[in-house]
Amino acid sequence: MIQNLHSHTTFCDGRNTPEEMAGAAVRLGMDALGFSGHGPSNAPDDAAMARSTVPAYREAVLRVKEKYAGRLEVFLGIERDWFWAPDGGDWDYVIGSVHYVEKDGAYLGVDHSEKVFLENVEQRCGGDFYAFAEDYYRLVGEVPERTGCQIVGHFDLITKFNEGNRLFDTGHPRYVSAALDALDRLAEKGVICEINTGAMSRGYRSAPYPAPALLRAMRERNIPICITGDSHSADALLHAFPQAVGLARSCGYRERMVLTREGFVPAAL
Repeated sequence: MIQNLHSHTTFCDGRNTPEEMAGAAVRLGMDALGFSGHGPSNAPDDAAMARSTVPAYREAVLRVKEKYAGRLEVFLGIERDWFWAPDGGDWDYVIGSVHYVEKDGAYLGVDHSEKVFLENVEQRCGGDFYAFAEDYYRLVGEVPERTGCQIVGHFDLITKFNEGNRLFDTGHPRYVSAALDALDRLAEKGVICEINTGAMSRGYRSAPYPAPALLRAMRERNIPICITGDSHSADALLHAFPQAVGLARSCGYRERMVLTREGFVPAAL
């Protein structure tokens, strides 16, 4: 069962159309492809679809679903940010993510660019990376209730620009405590956490989200996983999936969740 449930198209910040993404999935021999366009947001998010765009997105994905019936299972999903706005509902699945932290009435981007990230920490958190991390992980722990998601996206997205701990120490007690508190909350909600290779395909990281220590903590809490590409182009649909599988196995996982017409079911890694 080869599938990717985290993909973006030209309807939000992706480079390819749903048709192009589905065609690539068929050529790759994939069994299923889920579209998860960035839904409307109350934060000033250039990547998000406008509410007026959502109907066209739905129609385009459903056309692809019909065209490729029997060759590729296509699922109509959406990625909701913590600050999401109404998106029409009725999705095959929802990914819930945190791309912003709100501080003093300002929306602070988590993953837009290193420059923006550093400015936010300096100007709004007094240069305290761990204060920013505490605010971020508090929102991550609230994602299921806030978004109604089945999948929590890129759990430690805050480390996107922190390869090799060059900006802050992910072993710092405050960072670890904030992340584990979020995992404790997610473990109570029965949601799936993704192993996400998107930052790898776009050149920001050499390893998937989440970091091994956090993935082991997920396993200890019996939080199920899925493997996704967070793909913004057709050539990234299965980017680094073997590495993600190896990471999962090294952290104690032996199965991941896959989406079928009957819902999410476990499948061997």
